[in-house]
Amino acid sequence: MLIKQLSDQLPTTQIMFFRNFFALLLLTPWLMAAGVAVLKTQYLHWHFLRAMLGVSAMACLYFAWGNLPLAQSALLKQTSPFFIPLIAFLWLKEPLHKQVFAAIFIGFVGVYFILNPQQGSINLVVLIALLGALIGSFAKVTIRKLGKSENSKLIVFYFSLFATLISLPPALYYWHEVTVMQLIWLLALALTSTIAQLLLSKAYRLSKAGALAPFTYSSVLYAAIFGWLFWAEQISATTVLGILLICSAGILAMRGSRA
Repeated sequence: MLIKQLSDQLPTTQIMFFRNFFALLLLTPWLMAAGVAVLKTQYLHWHFLRAMLGVSAMACLYFAWGNLPLAQSALLKQTSPFFIPLIAFLWLKEPLHKQVFAAIFIGFVGVYFILNPQQGSINLVVLIALLGALIGSFAKVTIRKLGKSENSKLIVFYFSLFATLISLPPALYYWHEVTVMQLIWLLALALTSTIAQLLLSKAYRLSKAGALAPFTYSSVLYAAIFGWLFWAEQISATTVLGILLICSAGILAMRGSRA
């Protein structure tokens, strides 16, 4: 919701920069309390790769948040569970279960209904959102790799650091003057995003992905409610069908990948 609010006022590149920069500032008290020694890592290249992938995915998804109904944007972001098992199988050699293939098929039938090609044209913003979900899946697989040896705060810190540096040049190129109110919105975005990252990292350490899947997809419902309340967004019947199929497939994929 915060991204959609800001997208009408600031370029995507600038929103990304402030989101990462403020997140970095929010983590500074932890760094000062823990000491610089806590930043020691043998996987700096993995952290940088994760940031590169994360910023690329963020650019696609932030653009989609600003140009699609909230529920549709939230849903397309949640297509990553279809890609993650395949990427983990090819990259990390993790086992791939038959249940995942069924989930992928169901999920992309749902994507077909959201694209709604019967109307004569395919929404390119939807394809950009899907690209963001795909790139984001690669980023999440790197978190699996890092999560075996690094704590969640360190992962979030290095992401914020590298993402700030990566997003700074395009932000400067498209820079717009920022008002005090916009800074408050940007700080709120960074705060909520950072808390969400830390809570999700903690949740995935305490429970299986399959058990958390229904809660993950509840964000689509919240997005639909906020979109209706604040932007009077209406959802078509085909989009509702697509949402139901993708949510079901996502839960199936997450449970199948941990079976």
